[in-house]
Amino acid sequence: MATASVRGPIREHPAVVTAVLSVVGYALVIGTFLGYVPRSLFPELTLAQVNRLADAIAVINTIATLLLIAGWRFIRRGEVRKHAASMSGAFGLILVFLVLYLTKIGGGGTKEFVGPQLVYYGYLAMLAVHIVLSVVSVPVVLHALVLGVTHTPDELRAMGTHRKVGRVAAGAWILSLSLGVVTYLLLNHVYDWRFVEALLLPVGL
Repeated sequence: MATASVRGPIREHPAVVTAVLSVVGYALVIGTFLGYVPRSLFPELTLAQVNRLADAIAVINTIATLLLIAGWRFIRRGEVRKHAASMSGAFGLILVFLVLYLTKIGGGGTKEFVGPQLVYYGYLAMLAVHIVLSVVSVPVVLHALVLGVTHTPDELRAMGTHRKVGRVAAGAWILSLSLGVVTYLLLNHVYDWRFVEALLLPVGL
């Protein structure tokens, strides 16, 4: 993804940088879900605001998915700059998603699926795959990103690591985001849901 080689500790120790960033990301999400992140960091949201955030997140994930697919196609055609722009744009959108998602969870709450039992099991299966892929793809995506921004295209081709890691990262990322959008549609627009307030959220939201 880089056009010029970057010198420094990030380039020399990409695995360490990946590990640190992954731990920070996991801590933020898990801490928010369990109520360990201070409630004062989040605005108190109404149910209507939670719904709007859910809609915005779905739009962001859809655009990010399209950028990832475009980036994959660009690199297969050897269009490195377009590939880099697409993947960087997708990662930037994921950061926006993370901010909105944590705000929604920490300041509002979550919605639980209410619908036919058979559909519910299918929904849970897709949600489980989405969550697992989201979790395991974090270090892979970050490692591909770190390598991409600290090495030139020629260096990346010579190493081969970026290509191998990138394939896994892009595939897992695309599938995870796609399933996330499908479960969003089932939960918010096809069937019904039950709202569950955030931990430590004042009663009466």
